[in-house]
Amino acid sequence: MAAITASMVAELRAKTDAPMMECKKALTEADGDMSRAEELLRVKLGNKASKAASRVTAEGIIASSIGAGAGALVELNCETDFVAKNDDFNGFAKQIAELIVSENPADVAALSALPLNGQTVDAVRLALVGKIGENLSIRRFVRFQTTNKLAAYLHGMRIGVLVEYAGQDEQVGKDVAMHIAAMKPVSLAASDVPAELIAKERSIAEQKAAESGKPAEIVAKMVEGSVQKYLKEVSLLNQPFVKNDKQTIEQMLKAGNASVQKFALFVVGEGIEKRQDDFAAEVAAQVAAAKQQ
Repeated sequence: MAAITASMVAELRAKTDAPMMECKKALTEADGDMSRAEELLRVKLGNKASKAASRVTAEGIIASSIGAGAGALVELNCETDFVAKNDDFNGFAKQIAELIVSENPADVAALSALPLNGQTVDAVRLALVGKIGENLSIRRFVRFQTTNKLAAYLHGMRIGVLVEYAGQDEQVGKDVAMHIAAMKPVSLAASDVPAELIAKERSIAEQKAAESGKPAEIVAKMVEGSVQKYLKEVSLLNQPFVKNDKQTIEQMLKAGNASVQKFALFVVGEGIEKRQDDFAAEVAAQVAAAKQQ
């Protein structure tokens, strides 16, 4: 049996907003498996347990650039929120976003080798590391090349959206990009939702339905209903428009004679585990080391 520590309980609570004791029970039942514990809480508590799941821990910013039929988003990471506000750091992010648009690098390695200000991008990055005193990394980028229109939206520089759309009204692209930042869909249409996400949602629905004690045919309908509800909630076209919840995004686009071809959504640090420093332990270690000298 894995030891359930206070920090594990705190981490699960931060992800789910579930009560502390429920987090501890779920971790105990899951034998310390954080992902399984989160799933158990969702089975027991419903969607409340996932409302904070999008919270991220790594620091950095998202930068965007659009020009000459191409657009890009790039995530640049650092160690602290303080550095994320640094002008040099922000300027570097904007420069590499523009470089992605103009040069179309294949990946981060190719981007790092491109010339920038008489050096390579990586050399500029390393010089910035020396100046700022923190490790900096280019985590990921996306680039759209199209004859359609492009719109980008940055929310506090921690959430970035790039949308390819068709239509006469440029406000449509801006509205869709802002909506995506707020509602964080995982796909354009329900048919595009990744199979692994559907399988996980089905598993959760099955576990919840099984606890109802209802006949198998009713349970099957409950499960299918839950899955279909999930698909509508996470697919862009089926989501209620944030500026008018009487319309879905699909209806809003149709009314404006517009369409969305694809989108990209970046959230700073999504999926990255941030190092948690124990200040008291660090001081104690330093004191012990000093005594041995």
